[in-house]
Amino acid sequence: MFGAGLAAASAAAAQGPVLAAQPVSAHCWFVQGGAGMATAANAAFNSNAGFCATRAGVVLIDALGTPALGAALDALVRKTTGQAVKLAIVAHFHADHFYGLQVFQAQGAQIWASGKGRATLALPVTQERLEQRRRDLAPFVNALTRLVPADRWIDFAGAREWPFEFGGMKFRLIDVGGAHSPEDLMVWVEGERVLFAGDLYFSGRLPFVGNADTAAWLRAIDVIEPLMPAVVVPGHGPASRDPAPDLALTREYLAYLRQTMGAAVKELTPFDEAYARTDWSRYAGLPAFEAANRINAYGVYLNLEQEALK
Repeated sequence: MFGAGLAAASAAAAQGPVLAAQPVSAHCWFVQGGAGMATAANAAFNSNAGFCATRAGVVLIDALGTPALGAALDALVRKTTGQAVKLAIVAHFHADHFYGLQVFQAQGAQIWASGKGRATLALPVTQERLEQRRRDLAPFVNALTRLVPADRWIDFAGAREWPFEFGGMKFRLIDVGGAHSPEDLMVWVEGERVLFAGDLYFSGRLPFVGNADTAAWLRAIDVIEPLMPAVVVPGHGPASRDPAPDLALTREYLAYLRQTMGAAVKELTPFDEAYARTDWSRYAGLPAFEAANRINAYGVYLNLEQEALK
């Protein structure tokens, strides 16, 4: 079964986009997916993945959104570093970031993720999303595509960070769970000052908030800023070598969503009315505004309603 799955992934990878390794430091690279949603037309390549070469092999951060992309990523890692992936870290279990894991698992790589991800994988909606993607993203996601759990579930035990060393390089896993997903984590590469931030960082565009916990997201920004990273690699979009403006924009936007939608909830104003009367001019010119802003505002409105009920 593993062999058939890898053969199918390799065949589909041949039909998919060409991945390019972009260097971000002496030992780390990333691949950048396209803008927009995952579709069959873009072979579901809409997210990023990163990797760092160490003396003991490659540490991978996320595995992209299909086994085909995982196979293409594996080939690129080997070409770029001359090494295989030995450790794969999952930033969170959203479909566009981890469906490529089975390629690396079959080759013996260890898979690590936040322990909070166990519950996410067990949710019916996670399996439903796989079935939906099998229908919409064939042949790139198909009957051989599996949901792959971690070999090691990291228990932060109340701590914010979990340091480890691999192949002579020092890393830190940073628990920011509860913001974009229950199991969010970021990967800090200490000697290189590179932060792989998952979907908690957006570069030069409006963030996609959805039903995220914006209060937890603001706390996550508080964690990022003191690191003073030289480079931040987001889950989507280009890497940033000047992260301060992006962090400031995200903080300001999330706070504005909470302020405006919170006032509407407090006043019992229906969402459509509240949205229409809100001044969005500060953000209307940003990339992804049309696609994301109304969804973001509605998600925050609903979450603040729930907070009010509690």
